[in-house]
Amino acid sequence: MLLGAGLDTTANMLGLGTLALLAHPEQIPVITNPDTVDNAVEELLRYLAIVPGTLRTALEDVEVEGVTVRAGETVMVSLPVANRDPERFADPDTLDLTRQTSGHVAFGHGVHQCLGQQLARVEMRVAFPALFRRFPTLRLAVPQEEVPLRDEMLIFGVHRLPVTWED
Repeated sequence: MLLGAGLDTTANMLGLGTLALLAHPEQIPVITNPDTVDNAVEELLRYLAIVPGTLRTALEDVEVEGVTVRAGETVMVSLPVANRDPERFADPDTLDLTRQTSGHVAFGHGVHQCLGQQLARVEMRVAFPALFRRFPTLRLAVPQEEVPLRDEMLIFGVHRLPVTWED
């Protein structure tokens, strides 16, 4: 169950993360550095929340920003919006792999955190550096605007990522 549930999300994060890194090539040395890769992956997770949100049901009446959510009512928490909160993250719409990103909610929070989050982190910590070390001249083969994004489903990603490199 752990591997199956994490396959689609991690695969899409790897594709979308590669697109983000190719769009910001000055960031690639940070993710290929063993001393900074862990934090770099956390920033990618914050910057690229690939799941649009999560549903939560109130167990008791609670007031949120002046609105009462009654016990039994369900609300959707937007993970991308939470991860771009300017009160939590300075300049939140900028990808900065050197940013300290503790507190992002890409995997949820509390008892509802993603079961496969540690496996996903390990996969990204291995895959991104390996990709850019193996193909140091990797670049987009089309303008970034022409990369077909996967945004019509539950998990964000790319449909295809046309790339090229020099031998």
